[in-house]
Amino acid sequence: MTDLIQLFIKSALIDNVVFIQYLAICPFIGMTSETGKATGMGLATTFVIILATAVTWPLYKFVMVPLGLEFLQTLFFILVIASLVQLVEFYLKKSAPGLYSSMGIYLSLITTNCAVLGVTINCIGKNYNYGQSIVYALGTAAGFLMSMVIMSGVRSKLRTAKVPAAFKGTPILYVAAGLLSLAFLGFKGLIK
Repeated sequence: MTDLIQLFIKSALIDNVVFIQYLAICPFIGMTSETGKATGMGLATTFVIILATAVTWPLYKFVMVPLGLEFLQTLFFILVIASLVQLVEFYLKKSAPGLYSSMGIYLSLITTNCAVLGVTINCIGKNYNYGQSIVYALGTAAGFLMSMVIMSGVRSKLRTAKVPAAFKGTPILYVAAGLLSLAFLGFKGLIK
């Protein structure tokens, strides 16, 4: 049990998907202008990360490996993720049309979100069992959601801050993201 808790903390904080691995930068910058949109995108991506891991791990171990199709891993995982994103899109369109319209193109881009693909590939590459893969996906998804909400908070503060003209807009976002990355590097020694 302790190992699973450590794996969760490691995947959420120490190896944060945005601040340490630099995956999912597109939605991180594009969807954090408002906390509601950032949270919605984070939750949708969280759902897809967990579901994609839950589906791809057994399909890889019990279908692809016995058939010798490991070389098709990336293509296969992308197809599974695309199908899952379509399901999430359909669900949001019916149950939360406001959130669906505010997410716009970024919802469809979850299909190509490298964080989702990265988690599924990392679970196989690190040779995690099914339980470890789910915990890793939960931790990574929590880390992604946390990153989105933190950055949306930073951006709301930046809107009212006096920023030098040369740093207005995108430059100050990258400076803030860099400083947040440095803060997350402080978690490196948390778990040996």
